[in-house]
Amino acid sequence: MDQLSTDFLGFDREHLWHPYSSMTSPGAPYLVESASGTRLRLQVDGRTTDVVDSMSSWWCAIHGYAVPALDAAARDQLASMSHVMFGGLTHGPAIELGRRLVDLAPGGLDKVFLADTGSVAVEVAMKMAWQASPGRTRMFTVRGGYHGDTFSPMSVCDPDGGMHTMYRGLVPEHVFADRPPAMGEPLDGWLASTTALFEQHADEIAAVIVEPLLQGAGGMHVYSPLAVQHLAHLAREHGALVIFDEIATGLWRTGTLWAADACDVVPDILCIGKALTGGYLTLAAVLTTGNVAARVDASEAGAMMHGPTFMANPLACSVASASLDLLATYDNHAQITAIAAALADGLAPARELSSVRDVRTLGAVGVVELHEAVDVPAVTRAAIDAGVWVRPFRNLVYTMPPYVASPDDLAAITSSIVGAVKQVHG
Repeated sequence: MDQLSTDFLGFDREHLWHPYSSMTSPGAPYLVESASGTRLRLQVDGRTTDVVDSMSSWWCAIHGYAVPALDAAARDQLASMSHVMFGGLTHGPAIELGRRLVDLAPGGLDKVFLADTGSVAVEVAMKMAWQASPGRTRMFTVRGGYHGDTFSPMSVCDPDGGMHTMYRGLVPEHVFADRPPAMGEPLDGWLASTTALFEQHADEIAAVIVEPLLQGAGGMHVYSPLAVQHLAHLAREHGALVIFDEIATGLWRTGTLWAADACDVVPDILCIGKALTGGYLTLAAVLTTGNVAARVDASEAGAMMHGPTFMANPLACSVASASLDLLATYDNHAQITAIAAALADGLAPARELSSVRDVRTLGAVGVVELHEAVDVPAVTRAAIDAGVWVRPFRNLVYTMPPYVASPDDLAAITSSIVGAVKQVHG
């Protein structure tokens, strides 16, 4: 490793806090030199190596890296303005992106609030529900969920097994039904208990909030559309709103444009993020109906009480529109179906390993669940040695590859995951 790289990593170790990591006893991140297509160029033990990114940089880089159309959109926008405040002003990139989102969204979701990040989008969605539902102060959700790291989203993440349990007593306490059974398991008991719990708190509930079909960072749990339908029915039967957090599930990741489409439910509020800009810039959106917007405006405040400094950043909006344009050129159904088949076939051998509890796939998502916690550094290194970047967590080694991943990329991803698990855990 050259001196510059050594200096970089030394500074990183002493001064930079990484996600969900210790500052006093840090891990050892790999230095990325560049990224192009589906590959990251890393420095490993003093040498440069290219690895397939099986994570899409936490699920957002759906087109891969150094994408000509997105690069051009960024350059073109920089020629006019990189940013301008959205308070009292507007601009073409925001208007164009809003049009595209309204066209893509499930029917009736035609009011658009542009936020900074997925977590902020969930904050805004929850505020909308509270402002639209005077006197109702609680959310109804299911255990096992993850909705972000800011305070309101933390309060609807799993209250016991989630990463935010240390904030118990500081965040509001909402109402949690049991996690829905896994796809294909009987639902009757869960339906009955969830109904009883909701009815017990119905007058308090402003909204039901869930990740439809797939709970992401809460455990990569796949569950039935019928459970989503039941939660939406309970909300509407008792005058509550329905919020779908599609930050991870939307834009084809789970096999349809929106997970809502597979559930045959149109929510009252929809959160979008991650893949929106193709991984280039941070941007999210909250879409809602005219009815909800009118109820928010009729609240005591008389307006939606949220306004990020970088709301509707023109540079991010321009890249997001270009990303949606690029997505529209794909045969998304065929592409995601092919990825799903490759992941299912390639990960199937993991079922034979004694360390593996379950293997599951949904759309462009593949998961190997272990009986015990993953040795993250060892599995990560074993996968890198096989030419693939993975980032396991808890007892899960999973992949959400870029949509442009080739059959060879997908074969490398699945074989490296199976091989790394076998090598480290047996």
